[in-house]
Amino acid sequence: QVQLVESGGGLVQPGGSLRLSCAASGNNLDYYAFAWFRQAPGKEREFVSCISSAHSTVYAESVEGRFTISRDDVTNTVYLQMNSLKPEDTAVYYCAADPLGGSYCPANEYDYRGQGTHVTVSS
Repeated sequence: QVQLVESGGGLVQPGGSLRLSCAASGNNLDYYAFAWFRQAPGKEREFVSCISSAHSTVYAESVEGRFTISRDDVTNTVYLQMNSLKPEDTAVYYCAADPLGGSYCPANEYDYRGQGTHVTVSS
Protein backbone atom coordinates (compact mmCIF):
# COMPACT_ATOMS: atom_id res chain seq x y z
CA GLN A 1 0.00 0.00 0.00
CA VAL A 2 1.30 3.43 -0.97
CA GLN A 3 0.08 6.73 0.42
CA LEU A 4 0.68 10.02 -1.38
CA VAL A 5 0.27 13.50 0.08
CA GLU A 6 0.60 16.56 -2.14
CA SER A 7 1.47 20.07 -0.98
CA GLY A 8 2.69 23.37 -2.37
CA GLY A 9 -0.36 24.58 -4.26
CA GLY A 10 -1.71 28.09 -4.01
CA LEU A 11 -2.47 31.31 -5.83
CA VAL A 12 0.18 32.72 -8.16
CA GLN A 13 0.21 35.44 -10.78
CA PRO A 14 0.72 34.62 -14.46
CA GLY A 15 4.42 34.20 -15.17
CA GLY A 16 5.10 33.10 -11.61
CA SER A 17 6.41 29.83 -10.21
CA LEU A 18 5.33 27.16 -7.76
CA ARG A 19 6.91 23.93 -6.59
CA LEU A 20 4.60 21.06 -5.76
CA SER A 21 5.71 18.24 -3.50
CA CYS A 22 4.39 14.70 -3.18
CA ALA A 23 5.40 12.85 -0.01
CA ALA A 24 5.16 9.11 -0.55
CA SER A 25 5.05 6.39 2.10
CA GLY A 26 5.28 2.66 1.57
CA ASN A 27 7.81 -0.04 0.74
CA ASN A 28 10.30 -0.21 -2.13
CA LEU A 29 9.33 3.22 -3.43
CA ASP A 30 12.53 3.52 -5.45
CA TYR A 31 10.99 0.84 -7.71
CA TYR A 32 7.92 2.99 -8.40
CA ALA A 33 7.20 5.33 -11.27
CA PHE A 34 5.51 8.58 -10.26
CA ALA A 35 3.38 11.01 -12.20
CA TRP A 36 1.53 14.28 -11.93
CA PHE A 37 -1.94 14.73 -13.35
CA ARG A 38 -4.24 17.73 -13.21
CA GLN A 39 -7.93 18.40 -13.53
CA ALA A 40 -9.34 21.82 -14.28
CA PRO A 41 -12.94 22.73 -13.43
CA GLY A 42 -15.31 21.18 -15.94
CA LYS A 43 -12.55 19.30 -17.73
CA GLU A 44 -11.23 15.76 -17.73
CA ARG A 45 -8.10 14.80 -15.86
CA GLU A 46 -4.98 15.17 -17.98
CA PHE A 47 -1.45 13.85 -17.77
CA VAL A 48 1.22 16.42 -16.89
CA SER A 49 4.49 14.57 -16.35
CA CYS A 50 6.02 11.34 -15.09
CA ILE A 51 9.35 10.07 -13.82
CA SER A 52 10.50 6.47 -13.89
CA SER A 53 12.41 4.58 -11.22
CA ALA A 54 15.49 5.18 -13.40
CA HIS A 55 14.71 8.92 -13.37
CA SER A 56 13.66 9.11 -17.02
CA THR A 57 11.05 11.82 -17.56
CA VAL A 58 8.12 12.51 -19.87
CA TYR A 59 6.14 15.75 -20.22
CA ALA A 60 2.86 16.74 -21.77
CA GLU A 61 3.35 19.09 -24.69
CA SER A 62 1.46 21.82 -22.87
CA VAL A 63 4.06 22.00 -20.07
CA GLU A 64 7.25 20.99 -21.89
CA GLY A 65 10.01 23.52 -21.16
CA ARG A 66 8.11 25.12 -18.27
CA PHE A 67 7.66 22.28 -15.77
CA THR A 68 10.31 19.98 -14.32
CA ILE A 69 9.62 16.75 -12.47
CA SER A 70 12.17 15.26 -10.08
CA ARG A 71 12.37 12.73 -7.29
CA ASP A 72 14.38 12.26 -4.12
CA ASP A 73 14.63 8.55 -3.35
CA VAL A 74 16.12 9.23 0.09
CA THR A 75 13.16 11.25 1.36
CA ASN A 76 10.62 9.52 -0.96
CA THR A 77 9.46 12.86 -2.30
CA VAL A 78 8.49 13.77 -5.85
CA TYR A 79 8.54 17.37 -7.00
CA LEU A 80 6.98 19.36 -9.80
CA GLN A 81 8.68 22.70 -10.41
CA MET A 82 6.30 24.89 -12.39
CA ASN A 83 7.64 28.05 -14.04
CA SER A 84 6.11 30.61 -16.40
CA LEU A 85 2.66 29.68 -15.15
CA LYS A 86 -0.37 30.52 -17.25
CA PRO A 87 -4.04 30.89 -16.29
CA GLU A 88 -4.74 27.66 -18.18
CA ASP A 89 -2.51 25.82 -15.69
CA THR A 90 -5.17 26.40 -13.04
CA ALA A 91 -6.29 22.98 -11.78
CA VAL A 92 -6.13 20.47 -8.97
CA TYR A 93 -2.81 18.66 -9.30
CA TYR A 94 -2.58 15.02 -8.29
CA CYS A 95 0.41 12.81 -7.62
CA ALA A 96 0.22 9.17 -8.70
CA ALA A 97 2.42 6.10 -8.28
CA ASP A 98 2.76 2.70 -9.89
CA PRO A 99 5.16 -0.20 -9.19
CA LEU A 100 7.08 -0.10 -12.46
CA GLY A 101 10.79 -0.61 -12.49
CA GLY A 102 13.17 0.54 -15.16
CA SER A 103 13.18 3.55 -17.43
CA TYR A 104 9.53 3.55 -18.47
CA CYS A 105 6.73 5.66 -17.03
CA PRO A 106 3.27 5.65 -18.58
CA ALA A 107 0.84 8.52 -19.10
CA ASN A 108 -1.97 6.56 -17.45
CA GLU A 109 -2.79 3.43 -15.40
CA TYR A 110 -1.34 4.36 -12.04
CA ASP A 111 -2.42 2.26 -9.06
CA TYR A 112 -2.21 4.96 -6.40
CA ARG A 113 -3.25 8.62 -6.32
CA GLY A 114 -3.18 11.40 -3.73
CA GLN A 115 -5.92 13.81 -2.73
CA GLY A 116 -4.57 16.69 -4.78
CA THR A 117 -3.45 20.27 -4.25
CA HIS A 118 -5.08 23.33 -5.80
CA VAL A 119 -3.16 25.64 -8.11
CA THR A 120 -4.72 28.90 -9.22
CA VAL A 121 -2.96 31.17 -11.71
CA SER A 122 -4.63 34.56 -11.79
CA SER A 123 -3.84 38.24 -11.57
